Amino acid sequence: MTIGSLRRRTVAAAALALSGLLALSACGGDSGDDSATGTKVPGVRLVSSGKLKTCTNLPYPPFQYEEGGKVVGFDVDMIDMVAKKLGVTQEIVNIDFDVIKSGAALNANRCDVAAAGMTITDERKQNLGFSRPYFPEVLGLLVKKGSGVTSVDDVKAKGAKLGVQADTTSLDYAKSKGIEARQYKDSGKQLLALQSGAIDVALQDLPVVNGWLKKPEVSGKFELVAEIPTGAQYGFAVKKTGSEELLKVINETITSSIQDGTWKETYKKWVGSDPKTMPAEG
Repeated sequence: MTIGSLRRRTVAAAALALSGLLALSACGGDSGDDSATGTKVPGVRLVSSGKLKTCTNLPYPPFQYEEGGKVVGFDVDMIDMVAKKLGVTQEIVNIDFDVIKSGAALNANRCDVAAAGMTITDERKQNLGFSRPYFPEVLGLLVKKGSGVTSVDDVKAKGAKLGVQADTTSLDYAKSKGIEARQYKDSGKQLLALQSGAIDVALQDLPVVNGWLKKPEVSGKFELVAEIPTGAQYGFAVKKTGSEELLKVINETITSSIQDGTWKETYKKWVGSDPKTMPAEG
């Protein structure tokens, strides 16, 4: 054997060893991780390895809002459960709601899942893959004390200025009643409009309204005059196609949390009372 031949065999052997090492590393050894995704669940592919990116629109208490330098809330806790099943951590991405509901954010790989107190509708189903229901929708009507407004019909009859969050079912409900509502990009801006007198009445999801009323500056001047069950349900959303395995994990997490009582505990933690109704069957 010549020196040149020996060198060639040595290089080839080293290359083969390196190839085997890389293959072992890619398989994740015995860690149970799916290497291509950075999760414990084979087939679930994430935008960023080791992270479950969640698109939402802040603030939207009690579902997601900032407190003590971090984002907390009902939806945050629920998606944290999903992240735990996957063996990753959740990362919040705050963007406009219209970019979420259109599916644009998910399709552009800005996030893996959308969790924004989002109602499941036929229109949104065209662009999003929804989970099973995880929260029943009830709207709340908040007015200035002594206004005389006690219903959505009163808003129209008295010519009161109604404010809603843009691109939401509150807007759809107002339109169904023949009311042209003023629209605000997020719930925080909507509340500021009510407090400043830019609008007379706010129509918003009941848990959000109840969250507002925990503030003395709100409860001292405004009151909840109507609760409106719509029969609709909230859902988490993923890409319309390509995220079926992730959606399966989300659905399993919602179902198990309902069955073992975690969902009810999470509801009480963030809403402050026992749920009147449970999510619809998925």
